[in-house]
Amino acid sequence: MSNGLLMPIATAVWLVENTTLTFKQIANFCNLHEVEVQGIADGEVAKGIKPYNPIISGQLTRDEIEQSSKDQNRPLNIKSGDIKISGEEKKVKKYIPLSKRQDKPDSALWLIKQHPQLKDSQIAKLVGITKNSVSSIRNKNYWNYNNLNSKDPVAMDLFTQKDLILELEKAERRIKREKKLKEKAKLSQ
Repeated sequence: MSNGLLMPIATAVWLVENTTLTFKQIANFCNLHEVEVQGIADGEVAKGIKPYNPIISGQLTRDEIEQSSKDQNRPLNIKSGDIKISGEEKKVKKYIPLSKRQDKPDSALWLIKQHPQLKDSQIAKLVGITKNSVSSIRNKNYWNYNNLNSKDPVAMDLFTQKDLILELEKAERRIKREKKLKEKAKLSQ
C-alpha cells in the first residue's frame, strides 16, 4: 500500500485557503496539476468540496507548512509515520437474535459437560453470558437448571470452532502450568 495523500483535492482546497504556499508546492504535494490548483484558488475548480485539514489527519505538521512557506523551492513532505491503516480485522460483537439468546445457558451446559477444563470466565466469554450464570449452571443451582438441554454452541452459531479451539488451548496451557507449580511445591517440601 502506498503512502499516498488522503483526499488530495480536498487537501489542496484547505492548503489554498489556509496557507501561503505556492501553487506549484500544493500541486506537487497533492499530485495535481498546477493549473488545477490555480483553478481551486479562483473558485472554478472543486466547487462544493469541503476542505480537508491535513494537520488534523496527521499527514502534515504546522512546522512543515511554515518551512515550505518560507522557501518556495522546498517541497512539502507527507508525514508517513503516523498514518497507519490496520490490516487486521477487529472482532465485532455479533448480534444474537432473541430466539437464540435463550439457548445461551444450554450452550454453557454443553461446554461444562464436554470441556470441564474450561474456566467459568472462558465459557462466559465464549457464550456471552455472565460468569455468575456459568458458575450457577456448573453448581446446578441455576434458576432454570431442570429445563436446560445441552446444545452445541458451534452448531448453533454462537461462536466459531476456531474460538473454541483457542480457548481449549489456553485451558491446556493453564493446566500444564498448574501441574508444574504443584510438582515444584512437592519437591521443595
